[in-house]
Amino acid sequence: MPGHPTPWSRYGDLFQPEAQAASGLGQAKLGIGENGSTAVLSEAKLEQGSKKLGRNSVARIAGVDLPRDKRIEIGLTYIYGIGLSRSKEILAKTGVNPDVRVKDLADSDVSKLREVVENDYQIEGDLRRWENMNIKRLMDIGCYRGRRHRAGLPVRGQRTRTNARTRRGRRVAIAGKKKAPKK
Repeated sequence: MPGHPTPWSRYGDLFQPEAQAASGLGQAKLGIGENGSTAVLSEAKLEQGSKKLGRNSVARIAGVDLPRDKRIEIGLTYIYGIGLSRSKEILAKTGVNPDVRVKDLADSDVSKLREVVENDYQIEGDLRRWENMNIKRLMDIGCYRGRRHRAGLPVRGQRTRTNARTRRGRRVAIAGKKKAPKK
């Protein structure tokens, strides 16, 4: 059928109607930015070299796509290991305005942020691995906290006679336990 994608086209293939293809109007290329983000760019955009992030591109720092419509101060908190105070600290180090939206960041700002985050802080996979190693160490030495982790019970002194359902799971009925008959 003319003007429609072929049945063997794959997900991610760029669709271009025949009329556009013949005239050369819709020629688009897949651009890959410095930060590893991808976007469909027109020829003019490729030659020009945009200062801001492309319309379809996403700021990607430490393997996490930051939400485009949030302020960068909040967007950085989507990275595991970065909270609001650490986000403010990172923005002060790099000199990036915390009120700028992620979609309005310049490529140079994104690269500065990426460099500081990845070099100066332990985040994402490294942080998770470090935490899991610490818990495993506690279980291996057999201390009280390690035994509580192993048993799946609360570690920090909370009561378990009632509550603690998050760690212990759903209630299980005890079979054979009946109330005494009334006389």
